Amino acid sequence: MQFNTLGRSDIKVSRICLGTMTWGSQNTESEGHQQMDFALERGVNFWDTAEMYPIMSNGASEGRTEEIIGTWMKMNPGRRDEIVLATKITGLGNRSVRGGRGITGKEIKLAVEGSLKRLQTDYVDLYQFHWPQRGSYHFQQQWTFAPEKQDKSAVRGNLLESLQAIGELVAEGKIRAFGVSDDSVWGLMEMLKLAEQHGLPRVQSVQNEYSLLNRQFDTDWAEASHHEDVGLLAWSPLAMGILSGKYLDGKVPEGSRKSLMGEMARDTEAANAATRAYVDIAQRHGLDPCQMAIAFTLHRPFTTASIIGASRMDQLKIAIEADDVSLSDEVLTEIGEVHRRYPMPY
Repeated sequence: MQFNTLGRSDIKVSRICLGTMTWGSQNTESEGHQQMDFALERGVNFWDTAEMYPIMSNGASEGRTEEIIGTWMKMNPGRRDEIVLATKITGLGNRSVRGGRGITGKEIKLAVEGSLKRLQTDYVDLYQFHWPQRGSYHFQQQWTFAPEKQDKSAVRGNLLESLQAIGELVAEGKIRAFGVSDDSVWGLMEMLKLAEQHGLPRVQSVQNEYSLLNRQFDTDWAEASHHEDVGLLAWSPLAMGILSGKYLDGKVPEGSRKSLMGEMARDTEAANAATRAYVDIAQRHGLDPCQMAIAFTLHRPFTTASIIGASRMDQLKIAIEADDVSLSDEVLTEIGEVHRRYPMPY
């Protein structure tokens, strides 16, 4: 397993990050424990969760994923320092989590205490804002994103208050590093400026969606990442499983995300055409389509880690082994040609 440094911190993370959002819904507690054991044995020291997980919750199971990690921690005393554990505070609007109040100084402290209790640990290595309090263009919201409606003074005030709370928690030893998720370049730069002005923790990473089907990070974000040493934690490198090719020709495998969710916003005509082209590239070059897709995200110069998730152990094994896959210049050229044909398929 290869490792990268998290931003300008002294934290070393595996390039493959174990995602956990199915534990407690698609996966049982014992299955979650099995995944943690398997991943750690193969050098995956970076695990990512969130206070609102699992996804596809029934409205009463938020926090269950952290609890599953916590019971593993209790069963494995003395192994905490082998793991770089990341979690997130839920942004504004999810009423199932802390009444939907989102991210403020007070709520950050409440959320951290709740996560620490569920995780059965004294500290979190990386604490992240799940999405900005002011709103986000991620989760296919770019079509209606309206930043001109944001209150400039209120937004900046909230960012400063939030960073001050993070600073206090870092001083208390409850957080080692701070990151953002589903944020914009402006959000990053404003937080970096406030951190420098007020002596507060700087952003070390950004967890945004990135895959062969979603390459928004390639432009402004890539430039900011390079100059500010804020690496990408790529979530959904398989575009919710679409890039595996398992949904092509209208197929809906039993137990798959689509079988449980019904319609998926990413499952468009253009996305399926692009996926077929990417799967064809993989097959021509003797590559597993999932491993090619994950390896592509790891090939990008701004990627610190790619977050993989699996509901089955065979899927987890394939995803972890993507760390050993190298893509030839020929494969990368063909990928570039498909990207030009389908630059933003959803």
